[in-house]
Amino acid sequence: MCLGDGHDGIWNLFAQLDPQIQRLEILDWYHLIENLGKVGGSQRRLDAVEACLWQGDLEGAVKLFDDWPHERVDRFIAYLTKHRHRIVNYSYYQAEGISIGSGEIESTVKQIGRRVKISGAQWHEDNVQQVLKHRCAYLNHQFSD
Repeated sequence: MCLGDGHDGIWNLFAQLDPQIQRLEILDWYHLIENLGKVGGSQRRLDAVEACLWQGDLEGAVKLFDDWPHERVDRFIAYLTKHRHRIVNYSYYQAEGISIGSGEIESTVKQIGRRVKISGAQWHEDNVQQVLKHRCAYLNHQFSD
């Protein structure tokens, strides 16, 4: 499973993974709702669209904008269309205990970045990759006892 925001750079990285491995790409719920908020308009409509998206009902969400032609709506529908295959039934995933937001991942990346940039530390460029591999193995409980 690959979870990310709507930025092309993230999805381009995932595309570089082994093509033999089947993966499910999921658009981060919180980024999706952040983009919905940019549409503005009636809170009642936004709540209804959010409810559709929460269930993975993309068509239902788009239909709720049929009577409101607006540039912001067009941008949001284009965003939904671009990420159509990444929008899932978020309700199901959350009920199963599967993360629907990339915030924890983003926080971890920032934390690693801060540790790599420790004041006074000197890193040889060739060693950074190995340190990150060890850190990932440790966090994934992949070190042998």
